[in-house]
Amino acid sequence: MPDRTTAPLGGPPIVAGFHDEPTGSVQYVVADPETKRCAIIDPVLDFDPKSGATATRSADALLAHLEREGYALAWILDTHPHADHFSAAGYLHDRTGAPTAIGEKVVAVQTLWKGLYNLPDTVRTDGSQWSRLFADGERFRIGNLEAEVMFTPGHTLASIAYRIGDAAFIHDTLFMPDSGTARADFPGGDAHALWRSIQRILALPDATRLFTGHDYRPGGRAAAWESTVAQQRAENLHLVDTPGEEAFVRMREARDRGLPMPRLILHALQVNIRGGRLPEPEANGRRYLKIPLDALAGAAWGE
Repeated sequence: MPDRTTAPLGGPPIVAGFHDEPTGSVQYVVADPETKRCAIIDPVLDFDPKSGATATRSADALLAHLEREGYALAWILDTHPHADHFSAAGYLHDRTGAPTAIGEKVVAVQTLWKGLYNLPDTVRTDGSQWSRLFADGERFRIGNLEAEVMFTPGHTLASIAYRIGDAAFIHDTLFMPDSGTARADFPGGDAHALWRSIQRILALPDATRLFTGHDYRPGGRAAAWESTVAQQRAENLHLVDTPGEEAFVRMREARDRGLPMPRLILHALQVNIRGGRLPEPEANGRRYLKIPLDALAGAAWGE
């Protein structure tokens, strides 16, 4: 009997990717061609750190795509609490009523970052900000498509990938082959765990379409986000020269020591551990973000 995580999941979904240039993030609409039921994966809530302004342009563009295609939204899915953009999951849930979901290990990330921000007890760390918390190996449906959750930690404590039909949405484990792999130095990250997660993804069938969570357009090339297992195994620049776990971990940890933290990490995590919801208004009716000083002491400086 085939391993559950490599067993076929049925026909191919229709996948549309939407690249967010300011953050390099890729949002996805994944649809069942038979029923036109769909899921949105990793939606972006627009945020300008210079002015503090928020907007819903990116999320509204996803809804406009659904309307044009005649899709019905079944799920709003996060792969992990992101460090480089605000999640629009809460906004989309309020607009559509569709359930939100993330991996069950998010509670560990909530606890960690609640402590770093010194957030009040009213900020819950039980994952109740999402409609559903997925366990590793759990299956669910998008119309007639079967989807499976894969626990893929390393980049964060809570990272998951979604297998849907012949596709896998692998967030920040693997980038495009010319960009390598995700960093593993955020609080709760682990390069050994990242290596094992990558091997789990590479054990999927060679033709599996892989959709990454970010693309930073190395060399100024056009944005790209789709590859295959076979392509990643043969071409990923962080894997071809590091065939074993220890070599990979040495490479990854050395690279991470020289990387600046994402410019929105301290802005974004306090929103994303709340399921993409902004902090509650204070007495004057305004919402405020907290920036803990020296919380990431030792991180490289940079823009």
